[in-house]
Amino acid sequence: MNYTVQHIAEITNSQVIGDKSLMIKNIAYDSRIIYSIKNTAFIAINTPKNSGEKYIESAIDRGINIIISERQYPQFENITWIIVENSIDFLQKLAKYHFENSHLQSIGITGSNGKTILKEWLYQCLWNEFATVKSPKSFNSQIGLPLSLLQINSSHQLGIFEVGISHPNEMEKLKHIFHPQIGLLTHIGTAHAANFSSEEQLIDEKIKLFKDSQVIIYNGDHPLVDEKIKNSYADKKLISYGFKKENNVFIKNNISKDENIIVEYFGEEISFPAHQRDEATLTNAMALITVLKELHIENKKIVEKINLLKAVEMRLEAIEGNKGNIIINDSFNLDLDSLKTALQFLNEYNKQKKSLVLTDIVGVNANSKELYEEVSELVNEQHFDSVFLIGDEISKFSELFKSKTFTFIDTKELIESKHLTEIENQIILLKGARKFEIEKLKDILELRKHDTVLEVNLNAILHNINYHKSLLKPGTKMMAMVKANAYGLGSYEISEFLQYHHIDYLGVAYVDEGVELRKKGITTPIIVMNPEQHSYHTIIEYNLEPEIYSFRVLELFYEAVQKSGYDKKYPIHIKLETGMHRLGFKDFELDQLSETLSEKNLKIQSMFSHLSSSDMPEEKEFTLKQFEIFEKNSSYLIEKIGYAPLRHILNSSGITSYSDHQYDMVRIGIGMLGESPDEKIQNQLQSVVSFKTVISQISMVENGESVGYSRKYKADHLTKIATIPVGYADGIPRLIGNQVGSLGVNKTLAPIVGNICMDMMMINVDNIPNVKDGDTVTVFNAKPSLKEFAGYCKTITYEVLTSISPRVKRIYIKD
Repeated sequence: MNYTVQHIAEITNSQVIGDKSLMIKNIAYDSRIIYSIKNTAFIAINTPKNSGEKYIESAIDRGINIIISERQYPQFENITWIIVENSIDFLQKLAKYHFENSHLQSIGITGSNGKTILKEWLYQCLWNEFATVKSPKSFNSQIGLPLSLLQINSSHQLGIFEVGISHPNEMEKLKHIFHPQIGLLTHIGTAHAANFSSEEQLIDEKIKLFKDSQVIIYNGDHPLVDEKIKNSYADKKLISYGFKKENNVFIKNNISKDENIIVEYFGEEISFPAHQRDEATLTNAMALITVLKELHIENKKIVEKINLLKAVEMRLEAIEGNKGNIIINDSFNLDLDSLKTALQFLNEYNKQKKSLVLTDIVGVNANSKELYEEVSELVNEQHFDSVFLIGDEISKFSELFKSKTFTFIDTKELIESKHLTEIENQIILLKGARKFEIEKLKDILELRKHDTVLEVNLNAILHNINYHKSLLKPGTKMMAMVKANAYGLGSYEISEFLQYHHIDYLGVAYVDEGVELRKKGITTPIIVMNPEQHSYHTIIEYNLEPEIYSFRVLELFYEAVQKSGYDKKYPIHIKLETGMHRLGFKDFELDQLSETLSEKNLKIQSMFSHLSSSDMPEEKEFTLKQFEIFEKNSSYLIEKIGYAPLRHILNSSGITSYSDHQYDMVRIGIGMLGESPDEKIQNQLQSVVSFKTVISQISMVENGESVGYSRKYKADHLTKIATIPVGYADGIPRLIGNQVGSLGVNKTLAPIVGNICMDMMMINVDNIPNVKDGDTVTVFNAKPSLKEFAGYCKTITYEVLTSISPRVKRIYIKD
């Protein structure tokens, strides 16, 4: 994209206030994600749930001088404004014009599952055949698709774009701005299906994208899809793929026995080895082959390209490092899009100092000088303390990087230099192409080496928060509970992420938890739910806000405030007792409470209560009674004190079951981690935690021989036993074992045998095909799930998570 402000105004019928001659090459939609301020405009996108206009000041503070908005804010000087009627309509009009004037060949991918994988596979296969542009990440929505299309430049020959919908009539707008020559329909499943009256309506909506396509490629195994495509688009070239032999493209041979997979394409045979043979992977492979054939790629080349396909790794890892460092590991792939994503992730941390390890960009069909000029521009915006460049190509352009810059031929030379091991209290980003093996740097820099890890998916946390927010009114605030080390996940890392995403409040149990967060740079308001007498002065020192639940606590805390010399009204949170019978002021105490507060220099920031049984439908009557008491007592107290603090009573299950009682704020805890007692709600949430380890050794145990301490398990036949490095010191209770509970190996459950040891446990892997030393073992994630594992342990998910030992390495990933 390369337009003047004037040209954009003409295309979109918008008004300009300011310099019409300024050039725009990029449009930023998130004030936190501005890769470069040069020739960049910020668009304030307004949605029913949020207004982008509240982030205009933040964008201007970053250095942006062109703002696209539905209104002007005159208080900001020297800004050029593009005033639009509707921000999303503006984006779509501009993208439509840009796409239609690009004249590139295009592939549009839609469906319920597999869009992103197929897009990435197609890009891997085609980048060296055509100058190719693709959707970044999963940008496929009413906002994401236009932003993807605006990436097209004059050198591009082929575009590969995802198109996603979640509600009826959304495809109508998207097909108007994007009409691909080749349409690809992937698997139709349950993703986003909840908003459609039937599967038929969902399919009808999806296939609208292909109205102007010349070729439509689709999964013909789905009878209704096959019928709809044939009835709607009989005049187009239709190619079906799938496992049924009635399809134009299908798998001909026995996939479980034969060494190679043989795909028949209109009578031609294409044979290739496949390490993964699950249905989803093979279905995607057939779709890939069909598109490549349609683009006239020879069979021999297709097989070569399939053999070179890499797993679609779209995640970054944040790991605790030595010497107070945080290591962000993104050694899976390297291109401009993934570099931008990694730099965005970097900005979510508060560390003042930061260093970058960056390798040659491999496999990009572009002019080297132009490529590394753009790379250096992105890197220079971040003001790294040190930049370490690995590779002959990038090293040629080291003078473009403004930070203290070092160059190395390969990763081994950087390791031998000892530069990285001297870094302290920084965030270190490792960003490189696979061939440079910079994951070796992670192994050197990380603090914990234990093979047993707890992976925390930050994107899933955000998804779950946004799901719960979708049930609330736009103005309702949200407090995230990060007590008990954020339920065992890591309080600082989770709080840092939540702060970046504008959570309103954080909640901790004890003052030490709040102090740790403040010391690490967390500035979000923090409520201490269980303030203890000796900690009141520390609460004030670190600007924490206490829960006040009794007159004794109120008097002692106010005494501490007076001694501290604090001269403003200190914020406190009043706990009301409504039936939990744990802590809180009762109704007969409210007159005395209001009178006492009127004499003190304190401000009630919020008043709240706890629901005891919101997750139990059978206790609905009791929960409604709690709401009744809270409404009565909080309203009475508001009347007595003469102002209205925030009110909150809903927890995670309260949000999903009783959203009518959301008041001014809600509190989210286990729901943020993807857990709900309601199966329908559970299906809308994403799993956040994955507890993993590896097989240390596999042994054959003879009939009659025993396994583990106390000989609790005795083999009744020749049995294959795997030992894994996780035990009760890692958080696995001794309650399980001896055939109670199973762990996942290669997507199959393996029963636990023998007693759980302190550092190890054993599983029966007789029924696991091709199992070997070093294979991954899932303690819980999908199979078994966290909830299933808690069932083995006869406890609740909270206890399982909070019991995981600190010696288990936490890895924070972001897709």
